[in-house]
Amino acid sequence: MSKQERANQVTKAPAKNNREVILSVKGLKKHFHLGSGQVVKAVDGVSFDVYRGETFGLVGESGCGKSTIGRTLIRLYNATEGSVTFKGDDIYQLKGKKLKEFNQKMQMIFQDPYASLNPRMTVLNIVAEGLDIHGLARGEERRKRVIDLLKVVGLNAEHANRFPHEFSGGQRQRIGIARALAVKPEFIIADEPISALDVSIQAQVVNLLRKLQKEHGLTYLFIAHDLSMVKYISDRVGVMYLGNMVELANSEELYGHPLHPYTEALLSAVPIPDPDASKKRERIILEGDVPSPINPPSGCRFRTRCPKVMELCAIAAPEWKEVVPNHWVACHLYDKEQK
Repeated sequence: MSKQERANQVTKAPAKNNREVILSVKGLKKHFHLGSGQVVKAVDGVSFDVYRGETFGLVGESGCGKSTIGRTLIRLYNATEGSVTFKGDDIYQLKGKKLKEFNQKMQMIFQDPYASLNPRMTVLNIVAEGLDIHGLARGEERRKRVIDLLKVVGLNAEHANRFPHEFSGGQRQRIGIARALAVKPEFIIADEPISALDVSIQAQVVNLLRKLQKEHGLTYLFIAHDLSMVKYISDRVGVMYLGNMVELANSEELYGHPLHPYTEALLSAVPIPDPDASKKRERIILEGDVPSPINPPSGCRFRTRCPKVMELCAIAAPEWKEVVPNHWVACHLYDKEQK
């Protein structure tokens, strides 16, 4: 089927999906107010669902709002507008016991394994911090739980009494993963968990995450800019540009049949493993720089760099629509009046 034929299959309603939604994000906005009345629109109206047991990948250039979404979902930031429901509860309305339960069920693996661990605490106390906060284990049981977790992530008992500076980057990230697992969460936000690691260590950490997901029934929001790794680990992928979601589909569909010009440009930069492959990919070079989130372009935010820009793109923001079943895109190329 050609790309144009796929574009002509515009659906009138979302395809039915019977999978359980564990996290639902609707119209999420996060704006940061600067001096002189300036506002950074880091996230500006993003909607998506995450199904239980899946890995939802979030990709895009640096500064597009990926990490801000992760931090807003876990309430490190308060949303400016929109709603986030976790297992049916509005996370911004949670208080007391409900909030504490939410903090236990959703955990985060941070991007920088060097900055995310307290240098004055031993590994034992770092991993056990969640156990202490939630009162899940004490004394010898506490120590045993930590050692068991260290073994799960590929470390051993003797590492428990060491400090973070005594470990490599890959080992520190494993400590961060053990800390996230300590309170037996259901949902983990992995904020670029491999970007600070050597290439030789990245695959080890990603394979560990996949193994833990199968063993513990975890759900992941996997934030990254490495498109090859995102394809490898993710069931579905959302593409971000300047605070907006521009495309969302399952991994194979998105990588095989990208619809948005920005997604096409991103994927054209992914190296082909076989240099002798008969199918060559044409590199798409985007002109210009990413606009400032303080003063984003009118209409479609990608129009200033888009090779397929039209007059309509400057006038109106494109509608978020399901172009083919379970494949969503925000682009005027797929408006009905363009057919």
